[in-house]
Amino acid sequence: MQRTVKLLAFASLGVLAACTTVPAPGDPAVPVFAVAETEPVVTANEDAADDPAIWRDAASPADSLIVATDKKAGLYVYGLDGKVKSFSAHPALNNVDLVDMGEQGVVVFASDRSDLAQARIALFRLDTAKGTLVELGSVASGPGEAYGICGTRRGDSLIVYTAPKSGRIGEWEIALGGTPTARELRTMQVPSQPEGCAVDHRDGTLYIGEEAAGIWRFRKGTTSGEIVAPVDGRKLVADLEGLALVPAGETGGWLYASSQGDNTYMRYALPEVTPAGRFRIAADIYGSTEETDGIEAMAGDFGPAFPGGLFIAQDGMNEGQAQNFKLVPLATIEKALGE
Repeated sequence: MQRTVKLLAFASLGVLAACTTVPAPGDPAVPVFAVAETEPVVTANEDAADDPAIWRDAASPADSLIVATDKKAGLYVYGLDGKVKSFSAHPALNNVDLVDMGEQGVVVFASDRSDLAQARIALFRLDTAKGTLVELGSVASGPGEAYGICGTRRGDSLIVYTAPKSGRIGEWEIALGGTPTARELRTMQVPSQPEGCAVDHRDGTLYIGEEAAGIWRFRKGTTSGEIVAPVDGRKLVADLEGLALVPAGETGGWLYASSQGDNTYMRYALPEVTPAGRFRIAADIYGSTEETDGIEAMAGDFGPAFPGGLFIAQDGMNEGQAQNFKLVPLATIEKALGE
């Protein structure tokens, strides 16, 4: 009897150990399929591709561009066919975003983690006609290792939000004339490592993904936030990774999140961040996606392949090749989730 009790105890310990190390699958996720993919990044056999950003060509939507990171090597500019337009060598750029600054051009900015003790923001101008990047310089953005990044335009000012691994979230006003400079406007904090970052261009609301805990919301001008979507093992399975925001109307739209722990994506309805469906990118003409880090999404016409918008997800596996990015029509996601 005593031996039986010991065996049961060991079995229970094994079950508990399994539960703490292997995440259970989340709620069911509907399949959607990529219709294009980018060429793999140059860094093979490593976790390299990470985060995409989208520039939409309003005059010729099919000529829109994707800027994306190989965090071991530099920045790619891709066309919507997935072909490389250009590559800018720069080690240790992790996340990337871009903002159309009107007469100042389309400004691309990336989290520069080349100095693990001092985060920086690397700045570029996107030549939209040639699909190339012109380096503008870099600015310091506080202590620690640079990680997540996103930004917006406020009047004539470029506003960049940084989310280093320490969880110290910074809001920076970037002056682009001559040598770029940065002025910190606000400091926020999340308890543990963040990465995903998205800002609502309409009202300045900032969303930060704390990988182990959930999505934080910081209202414009505030220094304290609230978790509006927790990591719960069902809708979001840790690690929570990339965030992407698609506005609609004055306050509506969608917030998308990468639920990396079970290779799915979660959609939330704005403004209340209400759960509004889960999906996965399944294998078809192009492969499925696994272990997704960065995502991006944008509504609007992107030409014949993406008439209702574009969703991009980093693929951490890519069927044995170097990592890349998968492209899905946003309209098919909305249809699959029953908009």
